[in-house]
Amino acid sequence: MTENDRHSLQVITCALFTLITLPIETLVDFDSCPTVCDCSERKTYTISCFDIDVIPTFPASTDTLWLLETRLKSVPGDVFSNLVNISRIYISVDLTLKRLERHSFYNLKKITHIEIRNARSLSYIDPEAFKNLPNLKYLGIFNTGLTIFPDLTNIHSDDMNFILEITDHPYISEVPANSFRGITNQVLTVMLYSNGFTDIQHHAFNGTKLDAVYLHRNRRLTRMDENMFSGTVSGPILLDVSLTAVSSLPTAGLESLRELMARSAWNLKKLPPIKTFKHLTSADLTYPSHCCGFKNLKKKRGYLEYIICNLTAFYDQQQKSSVGPLTVPSLQGDPTADTADREPSEEGFRDGVFKETQGDPWRDFHSSLNYHAYFGGQPDDDVGFGEMLKNPQEDTSQNFDNRYDYVVCEEGEEVTCAPAPDEFNPCEDIMGFSFLRVSVWFVSLLAVVGNVVVLLVLLTSHYKLSVSRFLMCHLAFADLCMGIYLLLIASVDLHTKMEYYNHAIDWQTGPGCGLAGFLTVFASELSVYTLTVITLERWYAITFAMRLDRKLRLPHATAVMLAGWFFCLLLAMLPLVGVSSYQKVSICLPMDTKSTMAQVYIISVLILNILAFLVICTCYMKIYCAVHNPYYCPGSKDTNIAKRMAILIFTDFLCMAPISFYAMSAVVDRPLITVSNSKILLVLFYPLNSCANPFLYAIFTKAFRGDIFILLSKVGLCQRRAQLFRGQAVSSKGSSRVCQQVQGGKKRDTDRKRTGGPEEVPIHLQEYSGSGHTYIQLASQQPSPEESRSLET
Repeated sequence: MTENDRHSLQVITCALFTLITLPIETLVDFDSCPTVCDCSERKTYTISCFDIDVIPTFPASTDTLWLLETRLKSVPGDVFSNLVNISRIYISVDLTLKRLERHSFYNLKKITHIEIRNARSLSYIDPEAFKNLPNLKYLGIFNTGLTIFPDLTNIHSDDMNFILEITDHPYISEVPANSFRGITNQVLTVMLYSNGFTDIQHHAFNGTKLDAVYLHRNRRLTRMDENMFSGTVSGPILLDVSLTAVSSLPTAGLESLRELMARSAWNLKKLPPIKTFKHLTSADLTYPSHCCGFKNLKKKRGYLEYIICNLTAFYDQQQKSSVGPLTVPSLQGDPTADTADREPSEEGFRDGVFKETQGDPWRDFHSSLNYHAYFGGQPDDDVGFGEMLKNPQEDTSQNFDNRYDYVVCEEGEEVTCAPAPDEFNPCEDIMGFSFLRVSVWFVSLLAVVGNVVVLLVLLTSHYKLSVSRFLMCHLAFADLCMGIYLLLIASVDLHTKMEYYNHAIDWQTGPGCGLAGFLTVFASELSVYTLTVITLERWYAITFAMRLDRKLRLPHATAVMLAGWFFCLLLAMLPLVGVSSYQKVSICLPMDTKSTMAQVYIISVLILNILAFLVICTCYMKIYCAVHNPYYCPGSKDTNIAKRMAILIFTDFLCMAPISFYAMSAVVDRPLITVSNSKILLVLFYPLNSCANPFLYAIFTKAFRGDIFILLSKVGLCQRRAQLFRGQAVSSKGSSRVCQQVQGGKKRDTDRKRTGGPEEVPIHLQEYSGSGHTYIQLASQQPSPEESRSLET
């Protein structure tokens, strides 16, 4: 054997020896596991350590490391530097861990998963604790004692979709600017839920390519800076602010947003302009009215986009077949669950996902829209991290990695929005029709001006305030309140024209709607009550016309109206203190019947209005019979008033039909007619009595015109006309007395003829007041005009 052959044989022998002994050395290396740790899972190169206070030296072949229920003071720098194959590190339940030192996790080329959980004493993370981790896919920090947002800008991951999850930190109050810059140069998903955030500062997401931003369950979060998304390279595609206290969303940076979630965000009463959401496809909101803004928002595709999308779809289909499998790390926990109170099992940690949260749609952020683009389009509820997905990194096409194809090439479909508007709050302005928007101004101004004039004239009249005038003043005031209600509704409608959906919550839950509802209930009930009292007073005055000792006096009427005011104020106040509510409909009527008390309230109001109508009908039937009595003078003042009041009452109750409709709708919790059509009743019929009453009982009457001329005569105007009306008033009273004399004479003649008695001389009853007493005097002749002028009817 030659020297060369001998040398070749030695080389071959050494090579064989190396190949034979290499697995043994590796096994020996793994067998050199720390005594305080469990290295039983040799096949997966997994080490689990419990109750240690110092991190030992681990075999270089370690792939997954679990540090559970430890007593560490800190994680020193470069402590894992020898673990060249490490891919996952989990630290959980350590009550003594306070610091992550510089280079705690440094230059670990193969690591993909780092999770720190339930280290409640952890208060400091060095800015370079996480540095140069090019393959890191997921970083989760849960339930620690941090008081400031950690600096993670030195990670520099190259993974295509990095996931950062920072959860359950009640002492972190704000997210500063540039908090996520440098984490990755690829797509970033940020999950910041259940923290103590109160503020997110401007440019917080500067320099990032955002996929999804989860901010839900930050119940103290009240402010999101207008420019928090300024400086982003792209995105976000999904934004979740559910269960927060934010009152507004930023208008800048939402152009790429496709999914908005804001469930139970009760302070978010107003959304940015709808044109801000250029590519929105799904919205899950708090208030139904907000969905009205997206009702007609459709994505439209131009001709050039149509050609590009057809080519892209064809090319994309060819490229999908070349994509291989990729195992993606799993998300930890459920962002909708309370992770602070939940301890994961060891088995759950080893699987890389909590078993109780598998399949939960909140965690399927692979269903976010970037993943749709990357993984071939359609979301799959059964696919999650830890499953086999198509690997876009193996795709040779640069165009396939274009994350904006779906934005241009989406279908022109309507936005899917929840909760949908109901029958009581349709997608329309307060005044659903254009002609109503004009009519309501005419009706409201007419009611306000007419009733103000009536009140002014009646209260400044030279005549003594009689019971009839006193009651008419109350009726005019009630109608004035109704006019003010309509004026308020018309003003809000004008202010929110075409954008009521964005003002609906502020209006319906604010003091304005409460005031409007109070006015309309108070006005309608006071009007019904006053009309009932007026009718009873007319019936009483006509029935007992000759019984001056039983005449209704002003103190009696005052006591009755005081009781009515108290009752009407009580009815109007109840919805403000929780019995029903004025907030359910845009026109601020008490339509809420969720509670038993609210149902009793609505039914009681309805029954009271029906009873009042029946009382009025009964009284007027009796009045009608009385004025057709042959012994009653048809031209008397009481008869004229009764006829005029009959028109008033039936006009008012004809106009009260909308109240009955609304009351019955509230009782059955379903509109008997559509709210849109009911607004026609609201504007054209409901307040018509407020407009008609001042004209029917005052302005169109001769007596009222006389009061106006007499009032003007006080300032030197219309003196002659005023004197004429003063003379007509005296003549009218005298003729009324003559009629009573003639009527009494006819009756006595009839009685005399029946009994055969002597002819009697007609007498007159005359009333005088003095010293607090009333006297009835017999008169053998008609009273003089001066005496008549002193009599009040």
